Amino acid sequence: MTAELTQRLAEHGVRIVDATVLLWISENPQVTASALGRALDIQRANMVPLLKRLEDAGLIERAPIDGKSQGLSLSQEGKKRVPAIEATIEAFEQDLLARIPLQHREHFMPALDALWR
Repeated sequence: MTAELTQRLAEHGVRIVDATVLLWISENPQVTASALGRALDIQRANMVPLLKRLEDAGLIERAPIDGKSQGLSLSQEGKKRVPAIEATIEAFEQDLLARIPLQHREHFMPALDALWR
């Protein structure tokens, strides 16, 4: 499943982690890198190159939010790509669900939800 989603997101020039970060920033404009890392459980050592890659790709921007912190936001290009990324993820999830026989779907989703709790 991961390989399939990776392939689909590659069409938008992003990896799964990139898409996750872009979606999080989209919903939380001006989030700091440290808050983003805590929310997504990304280590600082991994966060720095990840954000640099997204910034170099022109998908995110940094702006001062106080004397020492910088907030992350989507660039214009990032804002243009997020809806397509969301649509790709939604289509992928629907395709996965369609693979589950109809008679099992009503039990599958509650069971999956219970695993997350």
